[in-house]
Amino acid sequence: MYVRDAKNREEVWLLDRIEEMGLDETAFRSRDYVVAIDEESHEKAGFGRIRIHKGGDEPVCELTSIGVLPEWRNQGVGAHVIERLVEYAGDEGFDTVYSLTNASEYLAQFGFERIEPAQLPDPLRDRLATKQENIQPDAVPLRVTADRFEVPGHLRGRFKQASAGESEEPEAEEGPEDFGIDPDEATYKYDTGD
Repeated sequence: MYVRDAKNREEVWLLDRIEEMGLDETAFRSRDYVVAIDEESHEKAGFGRIRIHKGGDEPVCELTSIGVLPEWRNQGVGAHVIERLVEYAGDEGFDTVYSLTNASEYLAQFGFERIEPAQLPDPLRDRLATKQENIQPDAVPLRVTADRFEVPGHLRGRFKQASAGESEEPEAEEGPEDFGIDPDEATYKYDTGD
């Protein structure tokens, strides 16, 4: 399992997954995303993006649209997507990274702290209001400094062993009984009577 930059050809896949999961696709640009990929099957397992807001005194970095496909959840995929995004934010010169989400408990394990909306930089204060109105009514603001971000060891171990789980139970094969036919008594059109 590894995390890499999204490719332009993955735009449709990303948009479809974002829509399925009810995530934020505002100002979508595939080049802002990273994708978690299984090394053996080459399946996409998760994704996320950083969004830079330039309105205000200084640019602000937000983590948004983070999603993990159901069959890959609880295996550290989201943790590594977030780790890569925080690394990118640090590479771009951001000491603080924000997130506006309803998953505050999940992000808290990495060092994110909940803050009051009044503590948000101006562009994110407006964005929080818009997000609460349109996408996630229970979204709250969080922030972490890049040097305080940490992936817990148990999530790092899960990620190394991650594999797609069964998303559905295998379908049982249908038999004549499923269609109301008694196979011992039924006659068939081409039955030769042998």
